[in-house]
Amino acid sequence: MYKPKAGIDIIARILDALYEHNPDALFVMSLMHQYEERGSLSKKQLQGLLSKAQKVKDMPPSWLGTLEAIILKMPTRYKPVEPVLASPIYQKDETAGKYISAILARYPEHKRVLFLQAKYANNEPLSNDEMAELKKFAKILKVEIG
Repeated sequence: MYKPKAGIDIIARILDALYEHNPDALFVMSLMHQYEERGSLSKKQLQGLLSKAQKVKDMPPSWLGTLEAIILKMPTRYKPVEPVLASPIYQKDETAGKYISAILARYPEHKRVLFLQAKYANNEPLSNDEMAELKKFAKILKVEIG
């Protein structure tokens, strides 16, 4: 059971005033029960209590201000977010790499294939025309990819 603190308990007073205003309110009754059992309310529950209390015209503004101050003093808890694994924007085409390495192994000074190799190494996507060029070079030069 909860031992009340010495001093004025604004939360209990607000709960009592809301209960007197509307005795059938289930939300207020559940908050009163929890406050009596545990001795405290969560930040979300206090925010709900504040929104209910602001709708009552007879509620003293000093109580509302005190409740707002209590809410602002409470820490805001965030659920941990699972880190999103960043996938690379461009996936290298393995067949293009095989064609390039096979052609350059046989003809290391081939200028067009050297250009395509530089483009491939910089993670730039090879166009369909460039891939067709590589296949054509491999066929003309009779290079086997392995």
